[in-house]
Amino acid sequence: MHRSVTLGFLLFSSAVKIKGLDRTVTVKGLSEREVPANIAIWPIKFSEAGNDLSNLYSVIQKKGDIIVGFLKKNGFTDDDISITAIAIIDRQAQGYGASDRIKFRYSANSTISVYSGKVDTVRDAMKKLVEIGKKGIAISGQDYQTRTQFLFTNLNRIKPDMIEEATKNAREVALKFARDSNSKLGKIKRARQGQFSIHDRDSNTPHIKKVRVVSTLEYYLSD
Repeated sequence: MHRSVTLGFLLFSSAVKIKGLDRTVTVKGLSEREVPANIAIWPIKFSEAGNDLSNLYSVIQKKGDIIVGFLKKNGFTDDDISITAIAIIDRQAQGYGASDRIKFRYSANSTISVYSGKVDTVRDAMKKLVEIGKKGIAISGQDYQTRTQFLFTNLNRIKPDMIEEATKNAREVALKFARDSNSKLGKIKRARQGQFSIHDRDSNTPHIKKVRVVSTLEYYLSD
């Protein structure tokens, strides 16, 4: 998917400068595109609690095996999957209230992550995660550290075309201004390429990115 959605021109009154003896006009050209993410990072965090530490390790490992099996069933390989070490919290040692009120002394959690270029496969598998719940595995809700991320890392492939597009748009704006002011457009005096920005298209489609750049050019004007 590679679709140009906004190839507009920006010309603000504050961006146009006519300078005494050195007559110039400053214009901005915009290039904006929507592109699909090409990398997905999907962390699946799960936990278990108990009083028998040895059994707790066994249970968390079995649940991890179930999740890995689910991922492989849905198209992922060992190269796509990574498993963090099991983290154990001793609530009694950490002082979580009175000892007699603690139902389960130990809590364990682990995270199995998928890092893959198969973005659509990740999205499809996420919809099937209920299968894991049916097997008695509670998946932790996503927070800042465990949220699924979709990335676009192919910026260099589209940079040249977008810069050319933004520059062309800026020149067209400058030409229009020159005609409207009964002037002739001269050479470029100064050019500044803005920073590329990459954002989610919206909160519901984080796998689609909006790439944007604004170029600023200053042209000489003559009668």
